[in-house]
Amino acid sequence: MEHPPSASPVSVRVQDRNNAFLPKPSEQFVATPEIESITDRALNYMGAGYPVHFTGVAGTGKTSLAFHVAAKLDQPAVLIHGDDEFGRSDLIGAEVGYRKSKVVDNFIRSVLKTDEQVKRLWEENRLARACREGYTLIYDEFTRSPAEANNVLLSILEERILHLPSRSGSSDGYVRVHPNFRAIFTSNPEEYAGTHKTQNALLDRLITIELGFQDRDMEIEITQSRSGISRESAEVIVDIVRTARQIDSAQHGPSVRAAITLARVFAGREDDVAADSAIFRESCIDVLRPKRGSIAGPNGSTTEGSNIRNEIEALVRTVFRKR
Repeated sequence: MEHPPSASPVSVRVQDRNNAFLPKPSEQFVATPEIESITDRALNYMGAGYPVHFTGVAGTGKTSLAFHVAAKLDQPAVLIHGDDEFGRSDLIGAEVGYRKSKVVDNFIRSVLKTDEQVKRLWEENRLARACREGYTLIYDEFTRSPAEANNVLLSILEERILHLPSRSGSSDGYVRVHPNFRAIFTSNPEEYAGTHKTQNALLDRLITIELGFQDRDMEIEITQSRSGISRESAEVIVDIVRTARQIDSAQHGPSVRAAITLARVFAGREDDVAADSAIFRESCIDVLRPKRGSIAGPNGSTTEGSNIRNEIEALVRTVFRKR
């Protein structure tokens, strides 16, 4: 059986470039007119010197779009994932040890000269390298990093200067940001677990573009592109996922990722994508079961345990009945 296409959310192929990579356009990325319009706007903003910020609930394609836009810039990029443990040094660099050198001069037998030097070793991290070399910064889910760590971005984005600690070995204590430096940020809403409230001063320096779930046709195209499944089966799976999303009380229901998962499992097995297929129904329950809480009914009441199974089985039957 042929293996389905990669399900990686990264929408570009990458080539290592000495602590950076060169984004390349991906054949699997589905670029609709709406996406290309957002891409053009983002490129215009960055061309004028402004960083862009893609925000939206999980599964709306923020990271894939960030890589797509970075590929359009046609220059090396660095990737940083937000982390609750981050400090300033994780972004710009830190001391990693010492280097000790000793020179012994015994050119004249009766005279012994020694010279010892100890130097601190400074290792530059990705943000500093991007500023110095003029790379594209992709800061994925930056709100997962504490606001204190991200404060270093304020002068970078506004004054175009990166301040370095005096012990960094830089003679002047700062780096002037390269003219080619560009920045793309992504984030989930602040009510998501693990996110930090972002300082207004940083948000004020970003141009924020809010992303929503894709429309039905786009989700079908994405599902097909990432799985290799037939159009008819992709339509069924997407309709099941979208129906489950509509009845999720938190409005953060399953995204196109769930459709891709189901499509990859049943790629080449389209005969199993049927209402009377036990393995398909069970797979829908496994994939669509709420990760937290329960699916809510029309009146807002919640259901637990076996009732969740009944809810998902019912919506699967409903989708097939409507076809």
